[in-house]
Amino acid sequence: MKILVLGSGAREHAIITALLREEPRPSVTCAPGNAGIAAEVAVVALDPNDPVAVTDYAVLHSIELVVIGPEAPLVAGVADALRARGIAVFGPDRAAAALEGSKTFAKRIMDAAGVPTGRAVRAGTLAEAEAALDEFGAPYVVKADGLAAGKGVLVTPDRPAALAHATYWLEHGSVLIEEFLDGQEISLFLLSDGQNVLPLSPAQDYKRALDHDAGPNTGGMGAYSPLPWLDEKFGSENKFIDEIIETVALPTVRQLAAEGTPFVGLLYCGLILTDAGIRVIEFNARFGDPETQVVLPRLVTPLSGLLLAAATGTLGALPRPEFSAEVAVTVVLASENYPDTPLIGREISGLTAALTVDGVTIAHAATRVVDGALVSTGGRVLSVVAVGESFAHARARAYEAMGHVSLAGAHFRTDIAARVA
Repeated sequence: MKILVLGSGAREHAIITALLREEPRPSVTCAPGNAGIAAEVAVVALDPNDPVAVTDYAVLHSIELVVIGPEAPLVAGVADALRARGIAVFGPDRAAAALEGSKTFAKRIMDAAGVPTGRAVRAGTLAEAEAALDEFGAPYVVKADGLAAGKGVLVTPDRPAALAHATYWLEHGSVLIEEFLDGQEISLFLLSDGQNVLPLSPAQDYKRALDHDAGPNTGGMGAYSPLPWLDEKFGSENKFIDEIIETVALPTVRQLAAEGTPFVGLLYCGLILTDAGIRVIEFNARFGDPETQVVLPRLVTPLSGLLLAAATGTLGALPRPEFSAEVAVTVVLASENYPDTPLIGREISGLTAALTVDGVTIAHAATRVVDGALVSTGGRVLSVVAVGESFAHARARAYEAMGHVSLAGAHFRTDIAARVA
């Protein structure tokens, strides 16, 4: 199968790594990719957010499946253009991608479908935001309504900080003020063909920049999978997944279908286990990063078949995907001053030594080769991924490998998966 993967991050590298494990191996191309991806598959200098350019390339090169990694191409309507030319695509159309592109839209869909979520108020002015903050009280939760590259959410006990965050994002559109929900957070990916869903294994990520969940929100500093504490809470991982399918995923997919906007692709359910039960924090319309880096290494079922079945409306004929008993941990290396204005262009070294550690792979996120040297090009630079027979084992491997990696000023969390190791 000829597959085109759109994107340039660690999520896309993890997807490609999973595809390349298959036998027979599919023919994979990535646009635009990064240095790590380019070392494994062909990359093309193609703007992934340009519907015409992507579609023309796919037609010219007889691409059989396009996998859209990031959210921006979805909101830009790349999937719409591809489908209009008869190309199978894993990723929702622009209208359904509003599930991620607009938090107001997502809340409306959840309300219509009866999906459990927190209360929220949309604010279009600072006065409306102030009134909503006072209504809900501290801790304050302020979210940009549109795409914000993982930086649109602020949870804080500090009202002036909440107002400042709202003021900034109001310049770009509206904001949502939400009630604070307390509990363990869970990420669950579900493949959807517009009518049916198939679940992957749950994961937990770490959003805060610093150890012990301190510092600002980021796009994610690490993750682990599976979640052993779900057995204690629900009896088994499968029972938890069954509940999410019945109360969250299927109602959402069916509501979107009823509204004429079928969701085809990856439904990312950001969940929280509160004392009152499971609540949805957010939906995303694509694989999450860094959770993808720990979910896909454990996947036994060939990924390409799952993605193609979702893209072609045949998920209902497939059994649930199978996962290995191994566990996976990923630790993200970030540039100095991330998540504010990261200092980039610095040389990265030590990856060859890091890859000598058993069970370790590296998913590149923001890298390229300049004059023969590997350099950073963004905030989250790479993910060190380790699998092992236990969390203690995988975690030790991940940090041993990270110890070999050198990037001036870089930082990473040292407590990823510590509570389950």
